[in-house]
Amino acid sequence: RKRELAKLRSTLESLAQKAKFFEDQSTYYHEYVKACLENLARKSNEKSKQKITTIRYTAQRLQQKGVILEIEGLPVSQFRNVNFEIHSTEVGRFEVSAKFMGVSMEKVELVFQDLLQLQYEGVAVMKMFGRA
Repeated sequence: RKRELAKLRSTLESLAQKAKFFEDQSTYYHEYVKACLENLARKSNEKSKQKITTIRYTAQRLQQKGVILEIEGLPVSQFRNVNFEIHSTEVGRFEVSAKFMGVSMEKVELVFQDLLQLQYEGVAVMKMFGRA
């Protein structure tokens, strides 16, 4: 019984050390990703100070790239009439706005860190604008 208790205490201590190690590693990775995002933003600002940072895609093109699966209530034949504008509001944050036949519909903010978290969790589909 004493051997079992000693072994359990040893295992508990080992697990506590591993938990601390993983917490430290997680903190390090978060700081690393944050630094990478800041470096990317700084480099892109240096390259394109006068360049407009808005990217425009049609829903049809995003579907071809596998980014959009469907738009609720809209047939695929109408995807060419839906435009998305994506621009960076700050480091790691993007605003996506949708337009249907030139009329602004909705806007949503995407946080790069949240997208990475969803990818890590294996989430394949993300709802945007209150829809999948």
